[in-house]
Amino acid sequence: MAQVLHAATRKGLLTYRPGKGGAWRLDGTAFLGEPVSAALHDARDGTLYAALDLGHFGVKLHRSEDGGANWTEVAAPAFAEEKDRPPPDPMSGEWPPKKEGPSVALIWTLAPGGADRPGRIWAGTVPGGLFRSEDRGESWQLVESLWNEPSRPKWMGVVYDQAGMHSVLVDPRDSDRVTVAISTGGVWRTEDAGGSWTLFGNGMRNEYMPPDKMRDPLSQDVHRMAACAVRPETVWVQHHNGIFRSEDGGLNFTEIEAEAPSRFGFTVAAHPKKPKTAWFVPAVKDQYRVAVDGRMVVTRTDDGGESFRAFSDGLPQENCFDLVYRHGLELDGAAAHLAMGSTTGNLWVGSEDGAKWAHVAGFLPPIYQVSWGAEA
Repeated sequence: MAQVLHAATRKGLLTYRPGKGGAWRLDGTAFLGEPVSAALHDARDGTLYAALDLGHFGVKLHRSEDGGANWTEVAAPAFAEEKDRPPPDPMSGEWPPKKEGPSVALIWTLAPGGADRPGRIWAGTVPGGLFRSEDRGESWQLVESLWNEPSRPKWMGVVYDQAGMHSVLVDPRDSDRVTVAISTGGVWRTEDAGGSWTLFGNGMRNEYMPPDKMRDPLSQDVHRMAACAVRPETVWVQHHNGIFRSEDGGLNFTEIEAEAPSRFGFTVAAHPKKPKTAWFVPAVKDQYRVAVDGRMVVTRTDDGGESFRAFSDGLPQENCFDLVYRHGLELDGAAAHLAMGSTTGNLWVGSEDGAKWAHVAGFLPPIYQVSWGAEA
């Protein structure tokens, strides 16, 4: 199977394929000029999905059956009030006033359901809603049990004005067991496909909260969450003020204190077969959010966070201002390549161990997500 790399950017979805000599080349552009907030290649049937953030015109979702050559618009996650909204006036083009109620401002992440749920897709949104489709995006249902959670008023917006759901992990052994992370609203687990929820995340620490809320699981500012495919009990979290690891599926976490260029960052990639291996991209936190000391590095732990190695081969080592967003680092399904995209519009492909990197493209729009696919 040939690998395909998709970059969801502020100005479209870019598709790269390996060319002669292994060099990656741009092979397609979709939705040129439009912000693509999330992309998903569903390995179960090869379908490619792209979520668009069209501002005044709302969020849109498109589906491709042929690797991005042709696209069909499908339903986008929406609250009941949005579904009933009248169309714009045909003469003036003006939209009627919005009905009272929430509105989906962004599709932040898309995740496939399990192997035994071929039509199921999950979507995490801003505000912090979780939506489920059972028909490959033809229709969506809000998971009301989480939306109506009594603690919701305590959730806070950090990146956006409202809290957002950015991580959705489906247990490969049980499609109805799903763990999600909210910024800021903590980590939640369902065992029944969203029928009921339990707050997880004990042991994490949020240093910018008041002392009495610092260790409250509800107050945790998780930036990104990833799990080992062969051992889903091992869950890695890149938090606002540290790195945390869980060995019981996210119920309890241990803070990682090993020396590293920085323990701040936004992204994490977990090795699918090696529970103790994960990659991170350190940055300078809070008002700066740039590469540490102007040097771009990727760090890897192979011992569960006891130690880290920092890799820089092929990455800029001076005057670097790149930042990697939550979904900007991804290991392919075969664990053969890593991909990384930055806010400064640089795209790299790395070796499977993350030790060496090749610069695929620069001068791109800001990259929101990198996503691997495969074709026959």
